[in-house]
Amino acid sequence: MKTFVAKPDKVTRKWYVVDATDKPLGRLASQIAKILRGKHKPIYTPHVDTGDYVIVINAEKVKLTGKKLDKKMYRHHSLYPGGLKEIPYRQLLERKPTLVIYHAVKGMLPHNRLGRKMLKKLKVYAGPNHKHEAQQPEILEL
Repeated sequence: MKTFVAKPDKVTRKWYVVDATDKPLGRLASQIAKILRGKHKPIYTPHVDTGDYVIVINAEKVKLTGKKLDKKMYRHHSLYPGGLKEIPYRQLLERKPTLVIYHAVKGMLPHNRLGRKMLKKLKVYAGPNHKHEAQQPEILEL
């Protein structure tokens, strides 16, 4: 019996639409990361990008449980001494709601070239409209 290895040029990719309304952020992000990696397919190969495209709509309506809206901080650094910036997730959801889902999914993908390639297949929109109607995406219930 031989081990099956997927060829990158033979992988067929589908498009999915996920509605983030009232979904917990972590559970939503882990399901999206699974689809981006291709773990839901029988041809999954760890070193080949076998995943599908995911469009997330209504990112501004994602839910954080408990007191995470005020206590959880989004941190980034300006690369200058003392340049650590901290923003509570409540402010981040008001300013850039797409960034919340983007960073949650990014943390669940591999931290290498392959992970960056997978992350490019994630499209996040704050409202209910998106511009990928030509790809005929399927609605995915998570």
